[in-house]
Amino acid sequence: MDPTLTMFISLIATSGVFTVFLCMYAYIKRKEIPGAYTFVIYTATQAIYIFAHAFEMASDTLVEVKRWTVLEYIGIGAAPAIGLLIVMQYVGMNLTRTKIAALFIIPTITLIMVITNDYHHLFYKDMYFRENVPFPTTDIVIGQYYIVHGAYIFGCMLAAVVLLLRRWRQTKKAYRLQLVTLIMGQFMPMTGAFVYLMGLTPYGIDPVPMILCITSAMYIWAIVSTRMLTVIPIAKDRIFESMREGAIVLDFADRLVDFNGVISAMFPGLTTDMLGLTLDEAWIQLSGTPFPVARSQDGVQEEFSWRAADGKKFFYQIRSSVVRGRNGEPIGSLLMLIDVTEQKLLQDQLEQLAYYDGLTKLLNRTEFLRRSKMILEGDLSGEKSTCILLFDIDHFKSINDTYGHDVGDLAIQHVVKVAKRLEADIPNVLIARYGGEEFVMAMPACSMDEAVLLAERVRAQLAAEPMSGSFGSIAITASFGLTQAGHRGDSLEMLLKHADMALYQAKRAGRNQVRVFDGTAEATFGNSR
Repeated sequence: MDPTLTMFISLIATSGVFTVFLCMYAYIKRKEIPGAYTFVIYTATQAIYIFAHAFEMASDTLVEVKRWTVLEYIGIGAAPAIGLLIVMQYVGMNLTRTKIAALFIIPTITLIMVITNDYHHLFYKDMYFRENVPFPTTDIVIGQYYIVHGAYIFGCMLAAVVLLLRRWRQTKKAYRLQLVTLIMGQFMPMTGAFVYLMGLTPYGIDPVPMILCITSAMYIWAIVSTRMLTVIPIAKDRIFESMREGAIVLDFADRLVDFNGVISAMFPGLTTDMLGLTLDEAWIQLSGTPFPVARSQDGVQEEFSWRAADGKKFFYQIRSSVVRGRNGEPIGSLLMLIDVTEQKLLQDQLEQLAYYDGLTKLLNRTEFLRRSKMILEGDLSGEKSTCILLFDIDHFKSINDTYGHDVGDLAIQHVVKVAKRLEADIPNVLIARYGGEEFVMAMPACSMDEAVLLAERVRAQLAAEPMSGSFGSIAITASFGLTQAGHRGDSLEMLLKHADMALYQAKRAGRNQVRVFDGTAEATFGNSR
């Protein structure tokens, strides 16, 4: 065999190997690639065309050439139509089965014409070996239908190029590299076919199979570098970008495919460089942790918080839905992120109003009673149980009458500040404003000695820290009544009654002291006056 012919056949065979590799890759990754089966068929028809052409070039007789030509046109007739179909799917065109079938009318007729050409000679009038060439090369005298076939092939490839070029301005920069690959995958074979028909190729050899070697290599490179096939736009740009909610598109493998401008505003660190990473990988780069919401079910709604670079905290509600292909198979997912920060803040405000006292920010009486009952229900018999401490400000009416109610409010806040400073000494302590100038503490799993120590520290700290302001300096003291739950299921109402009795004894004994209820409320701690 002539060395030059051997070189050409080797190049064509290499092109076929690359194309078969693409076909196998698309089939293996079919669950991760939208429209994978279309691409499998596309590369399979190209491989048939390429290898049939290689065998045609290696043939010594016209009978063999004609046999391989029939096989060759199985690929060369269908491939351009399938390529156009892939492009139409890529740009998001709505294709019905009727429209898809219409694309293959002429390729089907072409194949029939080639198979039956000896009976009508409408495809090629004659086929012969060229003269004055170093190796056998066939040429044909074209027939009428050959013109129809050639026009259709050029029309398919030109239409594909035009559709892709029209998408250029609408395509994000992250996707333009794969768009260029798709354009060149259509443009280069079209150019090669044109040069071949013009008779400008060496020895009249069809350059398209060898050009497909280049385009196949480009596809392989694009798959590795830009994740083409597995990362393609599956959302309509205009609708996508005009959405008021943030939207993140993931493929079947949970890789980041796309996100709209709202997401960019929500999370400025999320960039197009992260496309192709899994959502968890992208989120780790963004925040140091995986994405905080599970996405296992269609329609899941959850909330998560996000702290911006300026320290401001935002709350987002996330809704997950499955993106399905034309046959209903899942091909990805769409995450909708809705900013619910205002609603969350309003909810927190309502919760503050419902559960907390407006002046002191402590639990209000109703919420204290509810939580304390839960604590008592969880008490277990043992050495420690829940202690209840009631205390109120001494001579509070005199403060209001002398300085006014605004100073009285400051006195209440002063007592709260001192009490909260010491509450950390008892784990899980509840402190609430019980009413007016009266406060209450519930201390779970606390011994009486620990409770007395805390009460005494609060009392002593108050006595040692007068309240100062434009009104001068005012000595603030408080009286304390303390009791402890027994192991016989004491009710909260009974405990509060006992603590109130002890507090009353502290008041009668001169105030600024701690009294413990022991049935007679006679035990006294601290300074009595």
